[in-house]
Amino acid sequence: MKHQMTSVLQKCVVAVLAMGGLLTVSGQIAAQNFPARAVRMMLPFPPGGGSDTIARIIGQKFADGLGQQVVIDNRAGASGNIAADIVAKAPADGYTLLFGNSSLSISPAVFSKMTYDPGRDLVAISMASQYPFSLVVHPSLPVKSVKEFVALAKAKPNVLDYASSGAGTMAHMSMELLRLKTGIRITHLPYKGAAPQSVAVLTGEAQAAFVVLPVAARHFEDGKLRGLGVAAEKRSALAPQVPTMIEAGVPGHLAIQWNGLFAPSKTPAPVLEKLYQAWVAAVKSPDVSKRIIASGAEPGGNTPAEFAAFVKVENDKWAEVAKASNTRLD
Repeated sequence: MKHQMTSVLQKCVVAVLAMGGLLTVSGQIAAQNFPARAVRMMLPFPPGGGSDTIARIIGQKFADGLGQQVVIDNRAGASGNIAADIVAKAPADGYTLLFGNSSLSISPAVFSKMTYDPGRDLVAISMASQYPFSLVVHPSLPVKSVKEFVALAKAKPNVLDYASSGAGTMAHMSMELLRLKTGIRITHLPYKGAAPQSVAVLTGEAQAAFVVLPVAARHFEDGKLRGLGVAAEKRSALAPQVPTMIEAGVPGHLAIQWNGLFAPSKTPAPVLEKLYQAWVAAVKSPDVSKRIIASGAEPGGNTPAEFAAFVKVENDKWAEVAKASNTRLD
């Protein structure tokens, strides 16, 4: 009887091992044939914005490289967490991807309860583009430099106000970073999105804001906005006359709006490699690069390791800012 039970157990082990082998072979075949159908790319923002435009510029060329249609699916809301959660919980087969942005670095820092873990559930493939934020003021404000702005804000604590595209957004956290580095006290006016934020500072409803440079630069020459500093390591060709925040006397003030491609974390390596190769070829193609630059952004196309390292630095930075400024959204 004991011999029979041992024999049965041995057969079960062999069967399980064989099944595991079949699943491995099946997975390898699926990876080799990838993609065999359309790929869905989730966007955590509404149509028509800057990141949506970048995604669509790259999307068609990306589809050409994959040899399959890339369906763009806009799922805005919850600071980008709706779309990211869908991708994090999707089958890890490469057919559901995320065109994520800077909100992936800020959300874990400001939300105590999240339905997914970006670091655990998503894997970075490659950056799409990046562009900095710029500190701007309404021309009625009597300041022409970051130094003068800081001095005025210190002289009149909580009298000046600034617009953001919403609590916990990069526009908000950029000013929190400036506040922490300079000690200014300034009133926050959160708006529902980048468009109403821009309108607020253009009309003088708000006196200052951190606005993405491609949008802000349009209003520098006509005098509707005054650019004080660009939150990047170097000056931008869009507004070469505007110094960086570092040049303006605020060391370490960097605020970059970035976006890029992510997949569920357990996606097979061969599938990730195919996605990466097609993505980089699309981003670095002359026509796509030209259109990205024309939109005011800098093209991406870095390696998965480089992109993951960049995101890690961003995560750590904004976690520190959120903690120091006591920024919580729950």
